[in-house]
Amino acid sequence: MTAPTQTRLSLGTAFLLTMPPLLWSANSVIGRMINDQVPPVTLNLLRWLVALVLLLPLAHRMLHRGSPLWTHWRRYLFLGLLGVACYNTFQYLALRTTTPINVTLVASSAPVFMLALGSLFYGQRVRRDQLIGAVMSIIGVMLVMCRGDWQLLAQVQFVEGDVFVLIATAAWAWYSWQITLPDRDPPEIRNHWANFLMAQVVMGLVWCTLFSAAEWTLTDAHIYWSWPVVAALLYIGIGPAVLAYRCWGLGVQRVGPSVAGFFSNLTPVFAALLSSLVLGEPPRWYHLAAFVLIVGGIVVSSQQKRPSA
Repeated sequence: MTAPTQTRLSLGTAFLLTMPPLLWSANSVIGRMINDQVPPVTLNLLRWLVALVLLLPLAHRMLHRGSPLWTHWRRYLFLGLLGVACYNTFQYLALRTTTPINVTLVASSAPVFMLALGSLFYGQRVRRDQLIGAVMSIIGVMLVMCRGDWQLLAQVQFVEGDVFVLIATAAWAWYSWQITLPDRDPPEIRNHWANFLMAQVVMGLVWCTLFSAAEWTLTDAHIYWSWPVVAALLYIGIGPAVLAYRCWGLGVQRVGPSVAGFFSNLTPVFAALLSSLVLGEPPRWYHLAAFVLIVGGIVVSSQQKRPSA
């Protein structure tokens, strides 16, 4: 499989790819806050049910009998498994079984997964500047996580939940490459963002329902409803789901996953800054240093050869 030719990173595309980590930074915090009130697998199911309701007015035609969704169901069942079911389910599971610092450190491997999958399966050659950018980005993440004290990294202990993060990160990388293959989608779906996302959500909910049924069968799952839980579900259904997936999909289609993957490492920086604002603490020097390193990694890795005139 060969991915389409990538275009150069513009300011507009950079904005699109910056929005998802900004929205996701609050997602992990909220998921951690309500993980004792909503089971993690069920939380992902409820999140995408909210997204489905939001998309219905825009893309209800995808549910009609003659919709191309049903003739291409295998394609969207696969995308739904990777992007809707696995990625988010394993992230929420990880937040219940490991620490936020572990989640972020392991998830910072996203650019490496993007580059590796592109090289192995999508005909993309890994350039030296991309490797340099990956190293810069990961160092930036680690700087935030250790708060400028590298000795704290030696105290990190990896546990079972970190495997969930690796699975989620690998699924997201594979999903990101898959959505760059326009020949796999009928124009009626591909050319309308709401239709494209609706097709994934509908099929993804099949997996989410199966996963949630297993959770309620095999564990002592309960939901403790409250207004904060409802507000949290609305946020993660609107922001990190619909808006973030729309921005990410459009950005990835423009520049490819190899470049887009670096933007995901802005999430811990935004999360740290949001926490500082909520707690009334001023940003520290390592926040700025990490931001410079991660953005520097994006700039270095996104250098494309100019097309000949």
